[in-house]
Amino acid sequence: MFQTIAMTGIAHVIQLSIAPVFLLTSVGAILGVMSNRLSRIVDRARALEVKLAGAEGAGRDDLVQRLNNLTRRATLISHAIMLCVITAVLVCGTIIVLFLGEFAAFEATVPAALLFIAGLLTFLLALIWLLREIFMAIRTMKFGPG
Repeated sequence: MFQTIAMTGIAHVIQLSIAPVFLLTSVGAILGVMSNRLSRIVDRARALEVKLAGAEGAGRDDLVQRLNNLTRRATLISHAIMLCVITAVLVCGTIIVLFLGEFAAFEATVPAALLFIAGLLTFLLALIWLLREIFMAIRTMKFGPG
């Protein structure tokens, strides 16, 4: 009898954890995208720093400006990554609270809801920071000579 009640409770908590787990999957995918963007920014900055060593005059000023833009982009994407990690921590906290609520017999509804909402808000902020970095990348693009 007790085992049946416990299994029913576990099954219920697992059902409640499905939405947070899907959010974790999304956060993981976005973290991969953001990490790739940061890697490309760092690679581009290193290449420009090599060119900067031998540059003079207006060419040097252009390289310094490009490096400054890359620094700002790296800062934006780093903040977005940080927000995604915070999101993952909050979502994991949501799942943990749901399970603890089931087994420690306390009302976990409000804490779990607050953690989940906080996770959604930080995910939203991370996406906004990613979008800001993308807009900056587009605004500072240069193709061809000049």
